[in-house]
Amino acid sequence: MFTITEVRSGTTRIQFREEHVSGLRCKISPARLNRRLDAAYVPPPVPARCPFCEGEVERVTPTFSNGTRISVGESLTFPNLFPFAEWHTVTIITRAHSVDGFSPRQIEDALTGQVQSLGGQSGYPSINWNYLPSAGASIAHPHLQGLVDRRPAVLAERYMEGGFRFLIRHGENYWDRLIEHERNSERFLFGDEIIWMAQAVPLGEREVRAVLPVSTMPDFEPYIGTFVKGLLSVLRMYRSLGTHAFNMSLFFDNRKTENGFRGFCSVISRINPNVSSTSDSAFMERIHQEPVILTLPEELGHYYRKG
Repeated sequence: MFTITEVRSGTTRIQFREEHVSGLRCKISPARLNRRLDAAYVPPPVPARCPFCEGEVERVTPTFSNGTRISVGESLTFPNLFPFAEWHTVTIITRAHSVDGFSPRQIEDALTGQVQSLGGQSGYPSINWNYLPSAGASIAHPHLQGLVDRRPAVLAERYMEGGFRFLIRHGENYWDRLIEHERNSERFLFGDEIIWMAQAVPLGEREVRAVLPVSTMPDFEPYIGTFVKGLLSVLRMYRSLGTHAFNMSLFFDNRKTENGFRGFCSVISRINPNVSSTSDSAFMERIHQEPVILTLPEELGHYYRKG
């Protein structure tokens, strides 16, 4: 599934990891945890006018072509005013600008609104979440973003192409082999229908992957409740480790085919908002496309089981 090369740099132990199916690489340097860049969490101040708060949202956010927005429970979905995809929607998760935690119903309703807003569009959908400014959220009010493009995201495309090569070469589904491999590893967290595990070659700090039993977004709908239960469990683990900010992306195929792909979710923790604007992404992550990770995936498995 992947290779690990361990080296020493001075007194520090560094791992170089590469995932075979995708070609993704990362460097893991646990000693860098000692820099302690992540400050204690302080909720961002509520702006005088938040465009996603009640009273403003109906006034400043756009509507779909039929003049409506999608309302499911507390959630409200509408087109993105500043899109970067061929079809780009936003779902406000809660009426409250900031919350101590999310209920399963809030996230289920928001995901349902996203699925409704993306359904019927031609292309490859993804559902995404930047939580808090240090994770890239330009508006702190909790919200999801849905994208559909004629080409899959680069990460999803790597797995589509790699999974198809694996299927042709080995005659079996890569994701089935991966699940079998990871169930017996220190990285396995939990799950039956949806498998959650610490990603062996992480894209970001404390990355957790969920592998779905389906490949397309319409087939995902019956599993939304199960998925949300797992996601909230991961977020509770992050908070137990002192981290509130995170990114999440959920990827789907554009149609049901026997091409060796499964829908999957990636969640990574990000450092908390801080006054010095320190980030956990630099040239290695953004230019080299080779993230430097602090937490060993196997240690993340220990953290989860201890909690």
